[in-house]
Amino acid sequence: MATALEERIYRTGKWLYELIEGESPSIFKKEYWSGKVIEWCMKDEKFKVQMFRFIDVLPYLTRTESVVQHLNEYFCGPDGSAPPVLQWGIKGMGLMSFTSKFMAQSIAENIKNMGKLFIAAETPQEALPVLEKLRKDGLAFSVDLLGEAVVSEAEAEEYQRRYMELLDTLGEAQKSWTPLGDGSGNLDWGYAPMINVSIKPSAMYSQMRPQAFDYSVDQARERLRPILRKAVSMGAHITLDMEHYELKDMTFALFQRLKEEPEFREYPEFGIVIQSYLKSSEEDCKRILAWAEKNKMRIPIRLVKGAYWDAEVIWARQKNWPIPVFTRKAETDARFEKLAALLLQNHQRVYFACASHNIRSISFVIETAKDLKVPHSAYEFQILFGMAEPVRNALRKAGLPLRLYTPIGEMIPGMAYLIRRLLENTANESFLRLSFSEGKSIDELLKNPLELINTRESKKPAAESEATLPPFKNEPPTDWTVEANRRSFASALREVRKSMPFQAPLIIDGKKIKTEEIIESRNPNSFSEIVGVASKANGSHAQKAVEAAWKAFPSWGDTPPERRAEILIRAAEEARKKRHFLAALQVLEVGKSWSEADADVCEAIDFLEYYAREMIRLSRPRRMGDVPGEISELFYEPRGVALVVAPWNFPLAISTGMTSAALVTGNTVVYKPSSQSAITGYMMVTLFEKAGLPPGVLNYLPGPGRIIGDHLLRHPLVHMIAFTGSKEVGLHIIAQAAQTPPEAQHVKSVIAEMGGKNAIIIDSDADLDEAVVHVLHSAFGYQGQKCSACSRVIVLEENYDRFVTRLKAAAESIEIGPVEDPRFFMGAVIDEGAQKKIMEYIEHGKKDGKVLVMKTPEKGAEGGYFVPLTIFTDLPPDHRLCQEEIFGPVLVVIKARTFDEALDIANGTAFALTGGVFSRSPQNIEKAKKAFRVGNLYINRGITGAIVNRHPFGGFKLSGIGSKAGGPDYLLQFMVPRNNVENTMRRGFAPDIDFSDL
Repeated sequence: MATALEERIYRTGKWLYELIEGESPSIFKKEYWSGKVIEWCMKDEKFKVQMFRFIDVLPYLTRTESVVQHLNEYFCGPDGSAPPVLQWGIKGMGLMSFTSKFMAQSIAENIKNMGKLFIAAETPQEALPVLEKLRKDGLAFSVDLLGEAVVSEAEAEEYQRRYMELLDTLGEAQKSWTPLGDGSGNLDWGYAPMINVSIKPSAMYSQMRPQAFDYSVDQARERLRPILRKAVSMGAHITLDMEHYELKDMTFALFQRLKEEPEFREYPEFGIVIQSYLKSSEEDCKRILAWAEKNKMRIPIRLVKGAYWDAEVIWARQKNWPIPVFTRKAETDARFEKLAALLLQNHQRVYFACASHNIRSISFVIETAKDLKVPHSAYEFQILFGMAEPVRNALRKAGLPLRLYTPIGEMIPGMAYLIRRLLENTANESFLRLSFSEGKSIDELLKNPLELINTRESKKPAAESEATLPPFKNEPPTDWTVEANRRSFASALREVRKSMPFQAPLIIDGKKIKTEEIIESRNPNSFSEIVGVASKANGSHAQKAVEAAWKAFPSWGDTPPERRAEILIRAAEEARKKRHFLAALQVLEVGKSWSEADADVCEAIDFLEYYAREMIRLSRPRRMGDVPGEISELFYEPRGVALVVAPWNFPLAISTGMTSAALVTGNTVVYKPSSQSAITGYMMVTLFEKAGLPPGVLNYLPGPGRIIGDHLLRHPLVHMIAFTGSKEVGLHIIAQAAQTPPEAQHVKSVIAEMGGKNAIIIDSDADLDEAVVHVLHSAFGYQGQKCSACSRVIVLEENYDRFVTRLKAAAESIEIGPVEDPRFFMGAVIDEGAQKKIMEYIEHGKKDGKVLVMKTPEKGAEGGYFVPLTIFTDLPPDHRLCQEEIFGPVLVVIKARTFDEALDIANGTAFALTGGVFSRSPQNIEKAKKAFRVGNLYINRGITGAIVNRHPFGGFKLSGIGSKAGGPDYLLQFMVPRNNVENTMRRGFAPDIDFSDL
């Protein structure tokens, strides 16, 4: 039964619909080109994707033939989908014909006009006539400056300058404006400033990262303060916009810390946004209200539904995090109403801006405000410029205070905004689409969203029972936006330091052995600090370790695969219990940043979980052939003793991956960690001990390769070697393993991952907002000390100058210092030898090329093995810096005339590990998939950070031999296949013969 409030909401909603009088938003009008495109988008999801992608890339296309090429690729290729009339027109075009030029110009102009529906102008001066026309029509505005994603401090400073200029422009213009409604002076309606500006916090500081929460907020605050100060001096309103979920808490903190400063504390025109599609929105709203009450402040709050729904869902699923947004529109609508009521109840502390196009939501606010006796001066309505004109007109006719959120900016940076608006208009559950295109009934549109939720809830299917071992899922990375996670990691760092120096004895046949000779593991960011001391093995220890492993092999090899898999699952659980401790140890032992160290632990857990399931899959004998009278079964058994030689750069993940693969397949292991990461290696062994691994199955043997390495490689009881490291050591291992001693009864098998000289190609149409950020992370994440790191970036000449300019500014914005402090993106390299070698390469580059960037560490980094972040240009593709693996933060930028030439350069080394392409040309992407000869090719994303199961990892040429780690073939390398064939026919009779299909 409807309540009195619901009945009034319905009547008000119906009245507003009557005021619309059959109008339709211009975006849906089919007599316009944009209306036809929107209609096609709503009918055909495939066309919608291609059209939005074309709109996104169009501003980057500087030549007519490029426009024509992309039209063909997006709409007439194998992935294209367009109405026949559009395909006919495109297919008939030659690249340089008059028709092609005309059509390309026509389409570009139509898309530009579509942009003008949502974007007022390119500059504040050009926007003034539009803003003044709005005011003449009785509408206020809130200006938002669109711009390229801020990837450097230079760009953040430019953003700040633009906002200061915007305020100056509006301040001068407002002198001639007449206040709206009953207003006077500079106040519309008697209570709202004429000048209203929205600012995105991400534009204020280019390096905002939740790991460095306080530092990021304070840096953004420094840049925002002068803007806010100017706004106060002229009585302007500033709203701090809400963006992606990752920035939500930093945005709230930025707002609160600025608002608490004495000069802004009493200023009532500095506001914040709450997104009702976030599941945390009610908690956020209550928290900000409690803070306002505690500080006796009145604050403006804009309540919106949310604009990044698709992206938030995708990112959460990729990271295996809980989805932060409601997945059904009715839930968002219901939360919007609940929060609107809460804000209206607190009108003494809140100036409420209801930002929605939904007539139901608007009607709810109107009627709830009446119930709560909220004064008209305590709230207003807001809608987007260029959208929902009928709703806008109805609200204006109803005499309600209305403000348009009005973007200003150039075409290229405006594309992301335009795409979001088009997604809103064409979404299946879009209120505007349902109202003005689908023609849904008013009764349905005005229905209480709680009813829709309850209806859907009752139809939920019953939960399925879980299998004994659930399907594999990647371990979620730490969500640094959660304060508890940041505190936990900081606490883990203190715990690790308190426990230093760690002691790591040898472990042979389950016995712990201390030696007089030791290996000292030092903090590369502060080399006077000893992280731990490991015993150093000699040849005698190596002999005993192999004998122990060989003695344990028969029993372990015969252990049921399910039992071996169970131990891996338990080891994964042990790693989860000590997750932040294990990551914090890597920060101090090998100089990984918080995120890099956390990712390493996640990958180790993934290897354990994935290989456990893979072993169960492979343990089932496979029936071969299909003939009567014969049973042929293929099955696998372990090889014997495996020597695992691990690197220092992924000290837990790669060690765990190789070791767990050997163990779960039934082999026993002699594990030789890198001397630089011997303590992390020891911690890995303890995970298996706690999981119940029998003595002798895994033996821990740190020591120098020149003493124990060759002894182990040539040992007749070592059956296989799994190695990750440099090309030089890898080739030596392969050569030694090939020399079979007379007493051996097997040929050694070698799996070797040996590094790369990896390239990223930047196409002429690449999205530089994405490309610059991903190149920097790929090249300088963990100081470039990854076999997958980008050391060459090959840029098409059309994009070269723009890319290099932004890359330079972004690289110079990176902060370098001891990575224990999360504000530093880049830290020290692993040791003095690496430092010296990298500096020698840099000197060669300075001699033969041009230094684009040489960013040195911050002061106070003198006690670590630091090298400068270095980028070179003007080096030929065959230069040693373009051919040899450096394993440090050195990047070379190479110019290419064509995409084919870029591919030739990329392929022109002895390595083939990872590579990347940033392109929005379907044709070039397909070409790269075939012709870019690397083990892992990444398209429109960074080339580091492979994920188990999702990105099986490994290369070829001199990058290694063997199948891909974290993939479905990897475990096969640790086993030998066997085949049993039984003749089941006796005296002319065989069981299980099916004659039905003969």
